[in-house]
Amino acid sequence: MANSGVQLLGFSLSLVGVIGLIVGTILPQWKMSAYVGDSIITAVATYQGLWMSCAFQSTGQLQCKIYDSILQLDSALQATRALMIVGIIVSIAGLGVASIGMKCTTCGAEDKVRKARTAMMGGIILLVGGECVQEYDPSAKCCPPTLGQAMKGSLQALSAVVACSWFAHNVIRAFYNPFTPVNTKFEFGAAIFIAWGGSFLDVLGGAMLAASCPRRKQVSKYHKNPTRAPSSSTKEYV
Repeated sequence: MANSGVQLLGFSLSLVGVIGLIVGTILPQWKMSAYVGDSIITAVATYQGLWMSCAFQSTGQLQCKIYDSILQLDSALQATRALMIVGIIVSIAGLGVASIGMKCTTCGAEDKVRKARTAMMGGIILLVGGECVQEYDPSAKCCPPTLGQAMKGSLQALSAVVACSWFAHNVIRAFYNPFTPVNTKFEFGAAIFIAWGGSFLDVLGGAMLAASCPRRKQVSKYHKNPTRAPSSSTKEYV
């Protein structure tokens, strides 16, 4: 049966990863003002996130303002928002399915094989965003994803990683752009690192849950012929 220790570790990593994704998505410190150039103003530090921008003054006062209109935002920020939200929703759904199939829970404990497959399905949802669940065969003892399914799902599984990397790429490109004014250059904030770490933990935990399914027993192709019982009509002579 599935290793309960691997399941518990994978579930814990995924749970911490989801919390990191939620915290990183909410925090406004996705990028912060970079102190470069000759004229450096350190009295005010500017932070920009997915939902709001904040200004932290040297007196300790923090002022934040939520973005007024979605249509005024650039397409990169809107795509990052969408990818992070999709990653969080799919990860929470995967955690819910995995918790039902874990050996340490009592739900469906009467059927251990189905329970192990449910835990594996939760890991696959965390990995592939539900892509392979539609091709799941309930008649099999275990249904590991094929190579093609894994390659298709890996892009969806890394949606949060793609969102963070895309956002970071735009920050780096604007920073090294010579036409960008010095006072509008930004560098990485703490929130993007939290989201990065959460996404990697989420993928790692999902992989451990998906790998915890028991292997299918190999059935021999060659069946032994049953031995014939001695005929009852045979007479014994003394």
